[in-house]
Amino acid sequence: MDWRSPRVRLLLVAAVATLWMGAALIRLAYLQLVCYSDYYARAQRQQQRLVEISPKRGAIYDRNHRELAMSISVESCFAVPVEIADPEMAARLLARVLGTSAEEIETRLSSSKSFVWIARKLPPEKVERIQALNLAGIYFQKENKRFYPMRELAAHVVGHVDIDEKGQGGIEHALDEQIRGKPGRMMILTDARRRWIDSSESPGDAGSSVILSLDENIQFIAEKELARGIAETRAIAGTVVVQNPNSGELLAVANWPRFNPNSPGESSAESRMNRAIGALYEPGSTFKLFTLSSAIEEGITNPDEVIDCQMGAIYIAGHRIRDHKPFGLLSVAQILAKSSDVGAIKVGLRLGAPKLYEYIRNFGFGSTTGIDLPGENHGFLRRLDNWTPVSVGSISMGQEIGVTPAQLITAVSAIANGGLLYRPHVVLETIRNGQASPTAQPEPRRVISQQTAATMRWMMEGVVLGGTGTRARLDGYSVAGKTGTAQKLDPATGRYSATQYIASFVGFAPVNSPAVTILVVLDSAVGPHQGGEVAAPIFKRIAEQVLPHLNVPHDQPLPPTRTLLAKKKAPQVPAGDDLSDLAAGQSDASGTENASPPPAPTGAAVSPPTVELAEGAGVAVPNFSGKPVRAVTEECLHLGLTPVLVGTGLALEQVPEAGTLVRRGSRVTIRFARAAALVPAASRQRK
Repeated sequence: MDWRSPRVRLLLVAAVATLWMGAALIRLAYLQLVCYSDYYARAQRQQQRLVEISPKRGAIYDRNHRELAMSISVESCFAVPVEIADPEMAARLLARVLGTSAEEIETRLSSSKSFVWIARKLPPEKVERIQALNLAGIYFQKENKRFYPMRELAAHVVGHVDIDEKGQGGIEHALDEQIRGKPGRMMILTDARRRWIDSSESPGDAGSSVILSLDENIQFIAEKELARGIAETRAIAGTVVVQNPNSGELLAVANWPRFNPNSPGESSAESRMNRAIGALYEPGSTFKLFTLSSAIEEGITNPDEVIDCQMGAIYIAGHRIRDHKPFGLLSVAQILAKSSDVGAIKVGLRLGAPKLYEYIRNFGFGSTTGIDLPGENHGFLRRLDNWTPVSVGSISMGQEIGVTPAQLITAVSAIANGGLLYRPHVVLETIRNGQASPTAQPEPRRVISQQTAATMRWMMEGVVLGGTGTRARLDGYSVAGKTGTAQKLDPATGRYSATQYIASFVGFAPVNSPAVTILVVLDSAVGPHQGGEVAAPIFKRIAEQVLPHLNVPHDQPLPPTRTLLAKKKAPQVPAGDDLSDLAAGQSDASGTENASPPPAPTGAAVSPPTVELAEGAGVAVPNFSGKPVRAVTEECLHLGLTPVLVGTGLALEQVPEAGTLVRRGSRVTIRFARAAALVPAASRQRK
């Protein structure tokens, strides 16, 4: 073969070119077919960035469809650092507006070239100030922010969320997966140098809404009267629970201390704790209800049996237990009415430890109730094997056992309704895409017979008529209840304190057809500390407002001075009302037990005092007339005003009037009414 031949050289070049092209094609095929997904993913990571946008959470309503939690649209600030010529100066200017350190913002700007969050979910006034800086590379993105129009009202049940809209307590946490929905996404496109090219946004899906069993008006009454009780007794904490004994539905859950879920970071963990399900306490004499009902159910005793209470002292296994008063011969009914410890102990000893333990467990103590709220405590009840010789006596009178308010009120409701133990719950139904799904509840469990329950109701009525609970008597309604006063354990000594007590009262009304069960618990009242002295009056004030609100007919004659007042319903909730004034020692202006903030007048709104503001220092109040609650709320927040919402429906009246110049952060009270209420009075009269 002549290598100098042009033909040979051409063939050689063609062969080399073919081999090179074949190798290149094989390599291309390998990259496109085998390595495509890997390289495509690398390119996506280099050129695209996905930023999650807070989802729109479903609303939370009370049983009457009044909003307790809603999501509103707000602005979040982000930066494209590669577009910022002087990061140090930009950080300094932003820090002045946001109230953070310039070093922190500068660190964020140096962490990425394409996208960094500067501040999330800003109030309108800060958005305007940042926009006024006109900084290159600073942008805004709309996000959803959780807003609680009733502020502290029912905060422990509703819960709160974090900056990423994740539930952190209450229903917000318990049903977070359903309420949260699907978050939106913002996709950022960058070049090889990570410089911003373009962005696109995909909206998320709204979450499910939830309807609770709480009644906003009853919740307000419970919180108002608890705050007043805390102010009067100087107790360090307290709880009020209102339950429908015939279904297990909780109508109100009030706790003190309280917190504002719109700014949960400003409160302590103690304030955010739902004491109704998480706080343990020794029930004291209220637990005698279950000792006596167990003995009556077993046929061991009856209300008329007379027992020698030994003038207030009894010895058990060498331990002397003293009564709060020296009682002699008392019937079993009198033992409950006068709250004799010795009498209850004697009945408990006759019942015996195994049977007492069995009934205590049947009533739900020592285990969780199954309530649909997070953080429930199962209580404290030692296993029967660990009981000491003194345990039967101690537990019979409510010591050596720890309960939660939810456990106690549920067990008392079983006595009220005829012996059936319902699971307490607050969720009635969830709504997704307009479809309501009622929450299934287990069948109630019988714990005592109807006859025993009827006997206990009669005995509990005697507690109020002539026993330790006379301050719980109601005008126009029969009532049954039980007082409780328990010494707290001193952590330093491990012994019962001589100065710290848990005072409580639990009861229901009317006696023969109970509509509500109410529990009041006060922790460490100063001065008078007996349950009948400090907790029973709170029960009375709450019950006398709640029963008319529920349209429960009177079963007792009303005093003449109360006949006209009884025709009035319980007050509507002045949403956002600050109950802390009561806790600071202020009382109702009228001085009456049932005094409540009056509803807004039906005439023209009263104009506030004129306030002179420097030009540009204030905002003009818009005209909200005819607008729904959500629209009014969003407009107020956009302008930097604090909405105080009264009622539901469409806006009817407002204070201050439209056009009034007010400072940012000022409260604007808006009263809402249903469509029928918007018709002029003259038109209604003609009809």
